[in-house]
Amino acid sequence: MAARRRVPKAFFGYLEAGSYTEQTLRANRSDIAGIQLRRRVLVDVSRRSTSTTILGEHAALPIALAPIGLGGLQWGNGEILACRAAQAAGIPYTLGTLAIASIEDLASAVDGSFWFQLYVMKDRGFARSLIEPAIAAKCSALVLTVDLQVLGQRHADRKNGLSVPPALKLGNLINMATKPRWALSVLTAKRRTFGNLAGFVDGEARVKALAEWVAHQFDETLSWKDVEWIRGIWPGKLIIKGILDVADATLAMKTGASAIVVSNHGGRQMDGTASSISILPAIADAVGADVEVLFDGGVRSGQDVMRAIALGARSCLVGRAYIYGLGAGGDAGVARAIEIIRKELEVTMGLAGINSVSDINRQSLVAL
Repeated sequence: MAARRRVPKAFFGYLEAGSYTEQTLRANRSDIAGIQLRRRVLVDVSRRSTSTTILGEHAALPIALAPIGLGGLQWGNGEILACRAAQAAGIPYTLGTLAIASIEDLASAVDGSFWFQLYVMKDRGFARSLIEPAIAAKCSALVLTVDLQVLGQRHADRKNGLSVPPALKLGNLINMATKPRWALSVLTAKRRTFGNLAGFVDGEARVKALAEWVAHQFDETLSWKDVEWIRGIWPGKLIIKGILDVADATLAMKTGASAIVVSNHGGRQMDGTASSISILPAIADAVGADVEVLFDGGVRSGQDVMRAIALGARSCLVGRAYIYGLGAGGDAGVARAIEIIRKELEVTMGLAGINSVSDINRQSLVAL
């Protein structure tokens, strides 16, 4: 894989890793791959289209690029490059709280709107300080991630000595020295540490303090009341990400959210829990048309997108698949990853006798 060769081990490992023994990470992929698509023949599919709507906005594909931490350390200015590629492809891009680029960086570098993903931490002033520039930047949706009250342990990050900016240790230096394209992209980038956290830790030489601040800011008291507080500040569309239970999906509907994301955080939080795809049908059935359902967890191909839509999702968030492209070749790599998914979905729809994304449903799958 090109990204594995070109990105330093610590940062590629951060992308790849799941928590603890990675049971849930593996289940995300194996469970979605096990769903069989129904083959239909002698259907006129000459007019098929992959276009759809996501949160009422036209999208050329039923996917959005998911929020990724440290995108700018997979490739210099990575979030900006990925957002430009997404906009060129006609799909939404989501900037993460722990991105390298700040909201202001991205807003000044791209022409269209984007989504912003929010972690609500102990310092509610910090949360407000992110919502306000997201409003100023005219972000088209706020993606509230609710499954990070307690930080899951990822053994690979500890083993690889992950730090932001990269720790100048002998092993890391040797590994980085073998990645000249990556090094040049990062050294010439606008930032190399968390842009949205600038100003919240005193001092210029604040790398250690920054890491410690982040580690202690995940809030174990976070509750549905905090969603109400956010609704009082945020005037636009709200997406609640991290729903993996029907009861929680029902509660999320009552908040007035525009959409929910069925997600287990890519297997990076609670290990040993269900795959996202195994929970999706029950949640989709429970919420019906009352709230839009997005899906996240194990999507690597156009076939996976079709499987998730058939089981009740309106669209999918794609994370690792596009980050592989980013690490392999910057914005061109992201564009290529999106195009691969588009082409796979278009071909699969044709082979299944389907012309429109809206026609994909459970009848599109082989009954088990």
